[in-house]
Amino acid sequence: MQTFTTVAETKYIFVTGGVVSSLGKGIVAASLGKLLQARGFRVTIQKFDPYINIDPGTLNPYEHGECYVTIDGRETDLDLGHYERFLNVPTSMANNITTGRIYQNVIDRERRGDFLGKTVQVVPHITDEIKRNIMILGNTGEYDFIITEIGGTVGDIESLPYIESVRQLRWELGKNCLCVHLTYVPFIAAAKEVKTKPTQHSVKTLQEQGILPNILVLRTEEKLSENICHKVALFCNVDENAVIQSYDVPSIYEVPLVLAEQGMDKIVLRKMGMPVKGKLDLTRWKAFLENMKHAKKTVKIGLIGKYVELPDAYKSINESLLQAATYHRRKLDLHFIHSEKVTDENVAELLSSMDGILVAPGFGQRGIEGKFAALKYAREHNKPTFGVCLGMQCMVIEFAQNVLGLKDANSTEMDPETPHKVIDLMEEQKNLTFMGGSMRLGAYDCKLEKDSIAYKAYQNENIRERHRHRYEFNNEYKKLFEANGMKCTGINPATGLVEVVEISGMKWYLGTQYHPEYNSTVVNPNPLFMSFIEAATKN
Repeated sequence: MQTFTTVAETKYIFVTGGVVSSLGKGIVAASLGKLLQARGFRVTIQKFDPYINIDPGTLNPYEHGECYVTIDGRETDLDLGHYERFLNVPTSMANNITTGRIYQNVIDRERRGDFLGKTVQVVPHITDEIKRNIMILGNTGEYDFIITEIGGTVGDIESLPYIESVRQLRWELGKNCLCVHLTYVPFIAAAKEVKTKPTQHSVKTLQEQGILPNILVLRTEEKLSENICHKVALFCNVDENAVIQSYDVPSIYEVPLVLAEQGMDKIVLRKMGMPVKGKLDLTRWKAFLENMKHAKKTVKIGLIGKYVELPDAYKSINESLLQAATYHRRKLDLHFIHSEKVTDENVAELLSSMDGILVAPGFGQRGIEGKFAALKYAREHNKPTFGVCLGMQCMVIEFAQNVLGLKDANSTEMDPETPHKVIDLMEEQKNLTFMGGSMRLGAYDCKLEKDSIAYKAYQNENIRERHRHRYEFNNEYKKLFEANGMKCTGINPATGLVEVVEISGMKWYLGTQYHPEYNSTVVNPNPLFMSFIEAATKN
C-alpha cells in the first residue's frame, strides 16, 4: 500500500497550451500528476473549460467527444477520464468548471444583491470567481498538489479571464504556484527541419498577458536535438533544464515514463522549493506497460455505435477494453462498426470473425435497428456480448421482439406509442423540460444476484457504479423476461430499478444500465471489462 507524504501548504500547478489545440494538455497534466503521486504526494487534477455551456452534457459528441460523469453526478469534459485512469483517484464536480458556470454563479450573486450595488466586471468579479473555484479542492486539505488544466489555447479571447486569474494567483501564492506551458514544434517537410517560431510566439503571447512559464513542454513527432531545446530556452527565457519534450510514443500510458526520463517531477519540486526525496514508485504502471509491450495474441472486439468515426466519442470504453486486454496479455484489435450500416443481410459478414461484441451507449433513434440486428446475431450465435446503457436497453428490446414475441416492443424514447413499453421513461423524468443535468447521474448502489456473471466478475454482492440516462427497464415485464431466460441480476436496492440483465447458459451475454467504463483505471481495471475480455479470449 502506497504511503503519502503530506506537505505544509497545497501547491498549485497550471497547465496552459499554445500554437494549436489537441496537443494533449490533459495527458501531460495526468502524466505529471502520476509522477508526483508515484513520489508519495496526494494529487488531483481539475479542468477549466472556456465555453459558455454550463457543462458538456447537452453537447453532441461530434462537438466535444465523450461526456464523462463524476461520482457525484457532474457531466464533465472527457479529460477527467484521463485524470482518473492515470491517478486512480475519483473526481467530483469541483474538478471541472466552465465559463458558463462561472458566469452563472456571478450573475446569481448579482441578482441576490451580494455586490451591494457595485458594477460587476470581468476583473475583479469573474476572475475572483475563477480563483475561488481553483482553490476549492486545495482548501479541503486532502491534496498536496492541485494541477489545473486551462482549456483552449493562449491568445483565445475566451481564455483571457483564466490567464488573468492564473497571473494573479502566481503573484499571491509565490513559490506555491507554477506554470507549465505546452506548445507545438512542427517539422516542415519541404525544409526538412523543425521550427521553433510558433513556440516563441506562443510564449511571447503568454508573457504579454503577465505569465512567464516555469516549464515548457514541447509537443513533437520525433525527439528534438539539444540545439533546438537550447534555442527554445534562450528565446523563451526559460531554464534549459526546464524544457521538456513530449514526443510521439505508441501509447499515451508511456508518456509518464517519457517525462520521468527527463526528470520533470524533480524540476517541479525544485522550482517549488521542495526537497527531492526517495524514488519514483511506478512498479504497477511499468508492469502494465510490459504486458502491453509483450502481448503476442490479439482479441478482436467489434464496437457497435453511431459515433464510431469519432475517436473520442467512446473514449472511456476504448480505454477500458484496452486495459482489460492488456491484463489478459492480449493486444486489443478494436473494430468500430457503424450501427446505421448493420443489417440482417450483412451482420454475419461484419461480426462472424469477432471474438466479442460491445453495443455502445447513446441517445435517440438513429442507428437503433443496426444494434438490434447485431444483438440478434450475437444472441443466436452465442457471441460474448456486452451492452452498455442504451446497449443494455437494446438487448431488452431485441429479446422482447424476437424471443417473447412482442413484435412492437420498444423504448418510449424511440416509439412513444409502442404497446409494449419494455423500456420507459423514469417517473420523475416525465415532467422535466430542461435537458442539462436532469438525467439519473452519478454513482448508485447495485445488489448483484449470486451465481450471476456480474457477481462472479465483481466477487461482491454490493457494488456502486455511475449512471447517465433517463430511461429504465420497465419492471412490469420483469417476470416475463425472467421466465424466458433473460435474468435481472443487478437491482438498485433503494428503488428496485434493474441495473444488470444477462442470459445464463450463454458464453457471456450481459447488459448494464450503468456505465462501468467510468470506473476503470490502469491499475484497477473494471471487473466487468475483465470478465468480458476473458470470455472473448476463450471464444
